Formats: sequence, structure tokens, C-alpha cells
Amino acid sequence: MDKPAAAAALTPVASNERIQSLDVVRGFALIGILVMNVEFFNRATASIGSGMQQGLSGANLWVSYFVQYFVTGKFWTIFSLLFGMGFAVMLTRAERAERSFLVPYMRRIAALAVFGTLHHIFLFAGDILVSYAVGASALLIVLYGRAKWILLALVLCIGAGFIPGMNWLFGMAGGLAFFGVAAWWLRGDQRLKRFGQPPVIGFILMLFGAIALVAGAVCWAVPDAPREARFAMPALGFALTVLGYFTKRYHADKPGRPWRLGVGIYCFMFFMMTAAGASQYFFPQQQQPTVTQEAIKKEKEEEAERAKARMEREQRIKEETAALSKGAYREVVALRAGRFAEHAQGEVGFAAILIGMFLIGTWFVRAGIMERAQAHLPLFRKLALFGIPLGVGMGLIGSTIAMHPIPGSRGADGWQFASGLQMLGNLPASIGYVSLVVLMLYSASPLNRVKVLAPFGRMALTNYLTQSLAASTFFFGYGFGNWGVSRVDQMLFVVVLAALQIVFSHLWLSRFRYGPMEWLWRAVTYWTIPPMRIKQQAPVAAAATAA
Repeated sequence: MDKPAAAAALTPVASNERIQSLDVVRGFALIGILVMNVEFFNRATASIGSGMQQGLSGANLWVSYFVQYFVTGKFWTIFSLLFGMGFAVMLTRAERAERSFLVPYMRRIAALAVFGTLHHIFLFAGDILVSYAVGASALLIVLYGRAKWILLALVLCIGAGFIPGMNWLFGMAGGLAFFGVAAWWLRGDQRLKRFGQPPVIGFILMLFGAIALVAGAVCWAVPDAPREARFAMPALGFALTVLGYFTKRYHADKPGRPWRLGVGIYCFMFFMMTAAGASQYFFPQQQQPTVTQEAIKKEKEEEAERAKARMEREQRIKEETAALSKGAYREVVALRAGRFAEHAQGEVGFAAILIGMFLIGTWFVRAGIMERAQAHLPLFRKLALFGIPLGVGMGLIGSTIAMHPIPGSRGADGWQFASGLQMLGNLPASIGYVSLVVLMLYSASPLNRVKVLAPFGRMALTNYLTQSLAASTFFFGYGFGNWGVSRVDQMLFVVVLAALQIVFSHLWLSRFRYGPMEWLWRAVTYWTIPPMRIKQQAPVAAAATAA
């Protein structure tokens, strides 16, 4: 009698078991992703991260400004939170059913990586699914990785990195080291017997922070010390000391560790970026009146490298623009396929940021906040009230400093500082947006009609890929050739496509249990054939075989 019960637990989430707030937020995030992505169906993806497009005026300028500071960066963070929440939902259901979780989830990650690879090559180079697959793999290391295996993998990556053409493995080793430290912080309980028994990881963070502060002071005392070290070392020391202090104070709260680690990772990454940008902006490097021949040579070499990097980037933008605006489909596919390997190599670094967001999302579900959202409305009110003004406000402050980089400025234009402020603000803003949607859903006013987004969100993967299919067909040269339309017209496209997808999602889910891609993803995850039509009953025999 136990076998059928265990087999039933292997099936995907039923409609009546879904958390409605997650589906609504997911639908809201899909619209934001489309608003953000549509620009890069009319602009080379190689220019992502370079701020607002120059030369805009009137309504196009205001649309671009709104998207840049109220949308960009806010919605991939929301989707990252949602990804962590989905992970926690699947883990919680597996624990309740007392069944295996890791094997199905690893199949889920592998399928997502395949979807993302195909999406990147055949539809849109701005894909984020591969990033989520890599980030999810890193999350498994943080949550379940054993120290000996992490160390072994680290050693193998370092050793193999010396092989010609394999130096990218050094980056992989750095990522593994970071994930290992995060795993220790999250799961380690070692304490020092002296100094009041602080957690070892907190003591180490404060120790390294103190060393960095001392090193920074020495750099300022030495006349010929590198300028970068004078600013980077104190910033690093301050960040590590603060992290160590909060670790010492709050590490005993095990249930709260995921969100604290997530916030710490995210803020550490972008604090360092902001601090570096601030140092370049407020203390630009001054030209020395008297320098040695060696210094002159070094300066020329560095300037040549910077010029070469700018030229390579401009060439990439030029090639991509020509292919997407006028090229044949096979040319575009060849271009994206050729650049995919380079794109994939940078995913480990991005995964370090993603696991922070995943952990925060995981905590929201594991703490019961999303599952019982109506009981936590006071918390959501606080998060929306403080998160949105703080998060959006930091980006707006940055916009007064710089809205795009100036080539050759070496950071003195303030762009890195402004970008760092915006990225730091994206975390509270995204949590504030999620909280606002939840408040709307459970309000007694007409705002609760936001629930219309639930079916749209239930078909998130299908709709995300369909957005790329529709946009690439409409804008690219191999389709209808509307490349480069105004920002206002881009928003009109967003409104029409989102409305059509919302209607289609309602119609589709009135007859079927899942969207087409959701059905395929669940089939691979659970290694069984989920029933597609609503009237169809679950095949017990097939589920038992899968068990």
C-alpha cells in the first residue's frame, strides 16, 4: 500500500496545490522581463550594461529613462527570487512525501540548461536560463556539497587550468572556493573556545577584514603604492569586518541563515563595485608631472589594452547589429553559436550573485511566508514601504551622476559608481515590488484583479520563450525587419504581446494542466508523463513504474 502513495508523490504540483501568490508574481515579472528585453531586440546585446541609448529625445527619452531606473535589473532579481522559491517548494514537497529530491532536481537543471542553450543560439542572445541552471548547480553545492569533494574539485580545476587553452578553469576554481565558503557559512557551527565562543567563520571574516584595513593604511603610507590598492583594501576590510560582526551576532539563528547569507552575498558583490566606482569618480587619477621611462611605458601599454578592448566591443556591436538588422537567419544563428562558449564561461561569476537571490527566495518559502502570504501582510507592507523608495531611489541618485559610460574616461565619468548604486538598489526594489504585488492580490479593492496574471505566470517558461520567438520574428531582419523602432513603439509591442499572452494563457489552462514547455520540463524532471488534459486522470501505472 506504500508504493502507490510514494508514486503519487512523484507527479508534478497539482493545480489545487499551487501557491497563487507565486504565480501572480511570476506573471508580473514576465511583463517586466519583456519590457526590459524588448530594447535588445532592437539593439545589440553586446551593449547590455552600457546604460541608456544615447541620442534619444522627447517621449523616447522618458520611456528609456523609466525602463532603465524602474525596470532594468529589478526583474531578473525577481525571477531569481522566484527560482529560489520554486526550489524550496519542490524540496518541501519531497520532504513531506519522504522521497528523493536531488535526482529529479538535477534532471530539472539539465533540462533548463538545454532549453537555455537552444534559446540563446536560435532565438535570443540575452538568455538567462543557462545562468539559472549554473546558479542552481551552485546552490546545490552550497546546500549539500561535502567539503572533501569541493576541495578535490578545486584542486583538479587549478591543476587542469595550467593546460594550454584551459585557463578558464581558474575562474571555475575561484567559483568553487566561493561556493565552499558560502556552504561553510550556511551549514558550519564550529565555534572558538576563547573570545566568548564566536563562530569560527565570523572570526575569520573579521580577522581578514582587520588585515585588509591595516594593509590599506600601509598603502596610504607608502608613496609608490598602487592607487587601486589604496581604495580597494580599506573597502574590502570594511565589508569583511561588517560581515564578520553580523555573523558573530546572528549566526545562532539557523532558520534565518539563508536570507542573511543571500543579502550578504549580494550586498558584498555590489558594494565592492560601488566603492571602486566611487574612488574613480571622486578621486580621479592625476597625471604625474615627472615619471620614469618605465612608468611611461607601463601607462602606454595599459592605455593600448583599454583601447583594444573598446575597439573589440565596438566591433562586436557592429557585427551583431548588421546581422540582426539585415542578415539571414543562418548568419544570426552562426554568430550566436560562435559566441555561446564565451558567454558560458562567465556564468560561474554570475552564479555567485544568483545563489544569493536563490537563498533569499528559498527562505521566503521555507519560512511559510509565501505559502501563507495573507497572514504575513504586515511584513509585505513594510518591505514595500521601505524597499521600493530605497531601491529605486538609489538608482535615481545614480542617474544624476551618469546614465551611460564615456569611452576612455577610465571611470572618472562616474558610470561604474552610478551602476553600483543602481545594482545595490535592485535588491530592496525587487523585494518591494514582489511585496506590492502580494498586497494587491490580497487587497479588498479592485487592485486584487492582479490575480488575472496567475495563468500567465503558471506558463512562465512557455511565455518567456514565446516572447523571444515573437520579438525576434517581428524585429530582426530575417523576420518582418522592424529593427530599430522607437522606444515608444517598443512599449506598444510589449502591451500588445503581453495582452495576447495573458488571454492565451487563460484559454490554454482552461483545457490543459500545463503550458507546453512546462509539461515537457515536468516530464523530464519527474521522468514520467504528466496528464495534459484537465479531464485526464493520472496514470498510476506509469507513476509506479517511474518510482
